[in-house]
Amino acid sequence: MFGTKKFYSGIFAMAMAALAIYGVAGLRAHAADQQQIERGKYLVGLGGCMDCHTPGYFFGKPDMARYLGGSEVGFEIPGLGVFHGPNLTPDKETGLGEWSEAEIVTSLQTGARPDGRILAPIMPWRAFAQLTKPDVAAIAAFLKSLPPVKNKVPGPFGPSEKPTSFVMKVVAPDAAAPAK
Repeated sequence: MFGTKKFYSGIFAMAMAALAIYGVAGLRAHAADQQQIERGKYLVGLGGCMDCHTPGYFFGKPDMARYLGGSEVGFEIPGLGVFHGPNLTPDKETGLGEWSEAEIVTSLQTGARPDGRILAPIMPWRAFAQLTKPDVAAIAAFLKSLPPVKNKVPGPFGPSEKPTSFVMKVVAPDAAAPAK
């Protein structure tokens, strides 16, 4: 009986040691993930993503319950159409839920979506392409960490299609107008 008790206490001690080692490693990994997400949050704020991707922002009352859930206001670019800031939350039906972090990174650095479509010209992906790989990965990790928001934005609308919501128009200066 003494040998059996000693055997089980040895097994118990080894199991506790393994849990302690893996627990510490897990905590370190979680802390690193959390640090990356916080960096992504900081960069998204600095990048002004909320402006074009949060409902209500252009009306002066951003709906923070739907933070980065897509805008109800579109940008009209003459000759190209009307584009709405899409839902950046991980909602599987209306947001980036089906996109991997790698696909988000690729989109931010190349302007190409996973389906091959090019991002609207109003999206400053060329500026985001200048970020370091770790910074773009942090943005992707932050976006995937958000609570999903179910919000399908209108469009995009081609140049001959009629938009179904508010529109801000990008107007080129008149070349014949005198400079002030």
